[in-house]
Order: sequence, then structure tokens, then C-alpha cells
Amino acid sequence: MLNQPVRSLLARHRLVVTSPATTVSEAAGLMAQREVGAVLVVDDERLLGIFSERDAVCRVVARGLEPARTPLADVMTPSPVIIAPECSFGHALTLMQQHHCRHLPVIEDGRPIGIVSARKALDPELEEFVCEERRRQRFESG
Repeated sequence: MLNQPVRSLLARHRLVVTSPATTVSEAAGLMAQREVGAVLVVDDERLLGIFSERDAVCRVVARGLEPARTPLADVMTPSPVIIAPECSFGHALTLMQQHHCRHLPVIEDGRPIGIVSARKALDPELEEFVCEERRRQRFESG
């Protein structure tokens, strides 16, 4: 799984895109409805930022802002770290670790086509992969 290209892990129907004028309340509603942890903030098909559950807590709730009146433009993470669809999931996890984020927008031809999430690392397939890799290492060294 770590060697799989990010493209193969994208669930296109899970991509939620909204405008910078969308309020935090509206975005939170979209995130709950679509069962996602982040929305991409886009203007004219160009990625401006990302708004995640962590942004809602740290940039809205912790600051005492009013979600119904606060536009995403004021609280999103601007110019987020991105990844190309051909890159491996292992590379995506490395980027997330280096940049302390849990979601990476996937960009192709300058347009967002999906999001890859650290949550995918909890996938049972990855656990099987890690167990098999450990078994192989023991076999090769023993």
C-alpha cells in the first residue's frame, strides 16, 4: 500500500470543495454530511486553502469566533502542502509527518482532484502490509 500511487486511493465522491466565502458553520455541515475531515477552499478551480477539523477547533472555537459569521477565508490553512496523484502513499505520509498535517490536497494540471488523508494509514490493508514486511525481514535475517 505504501508504494501505491495516491491516485489509486482517491475516493472522488468524498472530495468536498467550497468557496472562501463559505462560513465555518456551512463548511462544518458539509463535512458532517459527507463524512470528511476537511474541505478544499477553491476559487475558479484554483486551490486557495484547506479547512479541516483541526482548523475548526484551533482557529475558530479556541479563538471564540462565531462559526455562522466567520468565512473560511479567515480561518483556512492557506497554500497547503499538496501532492501529485503519481506520488506514492508512503511519500504522502512522509509529507504529512514533516508538515504536521493530516490531509493533503491532490493536484493534477493545477486543479484539485482529491484529498489523501492520514486516516487511510489506519486501513487494514496497511496493517497486513506491515506484518508481511516484518515477517519477510525476520525470514531474510534469520
